[in-house]
Amino acid sequence: MTATKTSDNKYNYSTIAVVLLTECLKLLISISIYAKDKPIKSLIPDIVESRKVLILYFVPAFLYCLYNNLSFINLASFDPTTYYLLLQLRVAVTGVIYQLLFKRRLSKMQWISLILLTIGCVVKQIGGFALKSSTSSLISLNLLLILLQVFCSCFAGVYNEYLLKDVGSKVHIMIQNVFMYIDSIVCNLLLLIITGEFSKLSELSQSINIFSDPKIIAVMVNNAMCGIVTSFFLKNLNSILKTFASALELVFTAILCFFIFGIPIDIYTVIAIAIVSYATYLYSQNPVITTNKTSREMKQQNNDIEYTLIKNDFKTEVV
Repeated sequence: MTATKTSDNKYNYSTIAVVLLTECLKLLISISIYAKDKPIKSLIPDIVESRKVLILYFVPAFLYCLYNNLSFINLASFDPTTYYLLLQLRVAVTGVIYQLLFKRRLSKMQWISLILLTIGCVVKQIGGFALKSSTSSLISLNLLLILLQVFCSCFAGVYNEYLLKDVGSKVHIMIQNVFMYIDSIVCNLLLLIITGEFSKLSELSQSINIFSDPKIIAVMVNNAMCGIVTSFFLKNLNSILKTFASALELVFTAILCFFIFGIPIDIYTVIAIAIVSYATYLYSQNPVITTNKTSREMKQQNNDIEYTLIKNDFKTEVV
C-alpha cells in the first residue's frame, strides 16, 4: 500500500473502490474453490439453506470493511514498521475478547506472552511516531483511528472464528467465505455512497489509475489471498495464534522498508522487534490448544460424560 502513494503522501485512486474490488476478487476465488468440492449448481441452494448465517456475517463484514479502509488512511500517516507495531496492540485485546466469546481462560504464560507483545509496541511508541504531520490534532486523530482499527481487527477476527467453528460449523467453509464477501461488498458499496466517491467512479481517470498500475493490482491480489488464507487459519487454528503469526511481519517489514524505502531502523525498533520475537517464542512453548469441536458439541460431550459417571455410580450402588 505504501508503494502506491504519491510523492505528497496521498493516493491518486479511490481506496474504497480498491477494497471493494478486492472483496469481489475474494468472492470469485471462494466460488472457484467451492466448485472444486461441489457442483456449482448447488451454490444457491446452499446459500438459501444457511441464509441465517449470511445475516450474522454482516457483523465481521462491517468491521473488516472499516479495518481495510482504515489501513490506507493510517498508512498515509505512519511509516509501515510503526503502523504494524501499533497494530500489535490487538493481541492483548484479542485475548480478552477470545476469553469472553469462547469462555476459555488463558494460562498465566499465555498472558505473559501477550503482555510482552504489547510492551514491544509501547517501546516503539517511546521512539516517537513517524508521522508526516507534526500537529497535535492530527496525532490525536491518528491514534484514535489506530485504536479503532485495532478494535475492528480483534472483534472481527474472534467473531469470524466463532461463526466458523460454532454457529456455522456445519456450513462449507467456502460458503461462509461467500457470505463474508457478499456482506463486505454491500458494506463497501454503502461506504462509497456515503463518502460521495461512488459518483467519481464513472470518471475514466479513476479506472485508469486502478487498473493500469501493477502495484495496485498487486495490493488487491495480495489482500485477496490473505483473506482466503485467514479463513482456513481461523477454521483450523485460532485468533490468538493468528495475531502472533502476524507479529512476525514486524521483522520482515522493518528489513524490507529499510532496503526498499530507505526507512532507518532505530534502536527502539530493534528493541521492540526483539521483545515481539521473544513473546512469539514464549507463546509457541505454551499455545492455546485448538479444537475443531464446537461449543455445543463440547457441552454435549460433557453432558454425556456426566451421564455415564452417574450411571456407573448407580450400578455400583445396586451391586
